[in-house]
Amino acid sequence: MSKTSQQFDQIIKKSSTLFEKKMKDYGSAWRILRLPSLTDQIFIKAQRIRSIQNNQVQKVEEGIVSEFIGILNYSIIALIQIDRGVVDQPDMDVEEALSAYLDFAKESKKLMQDKNHDYGEAWREMRVSSLTDLILQKLLRVKQIEDNKGKTLVSEGIDANYFDMVNYAIFALIHLELE
Repeated sequence: MSKTSQQFDQIIKKSSTLFEKKMKDYGSAWRILRLPSLTDQIFIKAQRIRSIQNNQVQKVEEGIVSEFIGILNYSIIALIQIDRGVVDQPDMDVEEALSAYLDFAKESKKLMQDKNHDYGEAWREMRVSSLTDLILQKLLRVKQIEDNKGKTLVSEGIDANYFDMVNYAIFALIHLELE
């Protein structure tokens, strides 16, 4: 489990560094995005990964590693939006946004550690394509919950699905680093 913890931290360091650089380039323009827009953005990335996995040919140079990092970062952005609400104008500086990002990464890691304890790191035996499918499934669930105006009868909420997407993307990135 300590190996997973270290690998998790390495992925978060890489993805948060990219997040920080994009914050410096674009500011917090993402703060205006409503949850369905973020869900759709993540969906596009997951669909592209699945298409590349199925076709084994890609015409755009950007590979699936960058798409999984995008899923990870947009999922954390969605968690920030759930926590802070959507705004009409960018309102976060680099330090504040990065702090919020790292808080949700820390919460994701705790969830991952708890689940790994219970499941015995079963994800290590999974294929990257299965992790892609699970992310797509979570996205379809989120879309349905959004269509239901956030109401669920027995299911966990949207935030739980975004946390799972963060962790599935990290698991995929760990697998891809080991290949």
